[in-house]
Amino acid sequence: MTPETAFDTAPPKAVQRWSASDYARNGRFVHELAGPVFAMLEAKPGERVLDLGCGDGALTAEIKASGADVLGVDLSDELLAVARMKGLNVRKVDGHALDFVSEFHAVFSNAALHWMRKPELVIAGVARALRPRGRFVGELGGHGNVAAIGTAMRAVGALRNGDPALVAPWFFPTVEEYGRLLTEGGFAVKEIALVPRPTRLRTGMEGWLRTFGRSFFDQFLEPQRTAVLGEVIELLRPSLCDTNGVWTADHIRLRFFAERVA
Repeated sequence: MTPETAFDTAPPKAVQRWSASDYARNGRFVHELAGPVFAMLEAKPGERVLDLGCGDGALTAEIKASGADVLGVDLSDELLAVARMKGLNVRKVDGHALDFVSEFHAVFSNAALHWMRKPELVIAGVARALRPRGRFVGELGGHGNVAAIGTAMRAVGALRNGDPALVAPWFFPTVEEYGRLLTEGGFAVKEIALVPRPTRLRTGMEGWLRTFGRSFFDQFLEPQRTAVLGEVIELLRPSLCDTNGVWTADHIRLRFFAERVA
């Protein structure tokens, strides 16, 4: 933690805009590959669960199906609208500014925490939201996640006079870093690990980049935006596309189970 961030409690400005249609088409793997972390949650009937960064509610619906009373929170109006269409209880809330107090038996988060770039604020809010001995279960991008993709975007962006700060608006911690943050935030860490998870992209690298790299590409106007996208794809092709034209994202996940200390 730097001196500048040590006393900065303001939530960072959101840098990513989400398209529900793009997410549904290009981001289905987020839900489909969540089985291991969802199993760690073990939501039970009658429990109160907070789904932090619920997106379009795909996993919120599964938590609800378990019999738990679940509330989903997210910052994307478009994704929340889709979740409401599914009949889910969701609310627009910044994960850095959770205002719940001892309401939940568990807080769950999948593929969302790495978008929240001030983890101390998030963890403090989760601790407040949980009841004593409540559990915090989640999976986020870990150290080294999408390293090849990010490097390609930086390389092309440098040639195109792009802003390198927009390449990776993410927080990808090591096990040691996130474990320390959880411990300092009042949690006992029960399980934590980096999990390499190369992810086959059914809609190709272009779909991934347009959906998850939007903050970077939106800085360019057309026709330059399409040209930059194409250059990034070609730079990645030798390492992430096989001879059959199948693309794989170089994902590394950090998965954890922590318990709030009473």
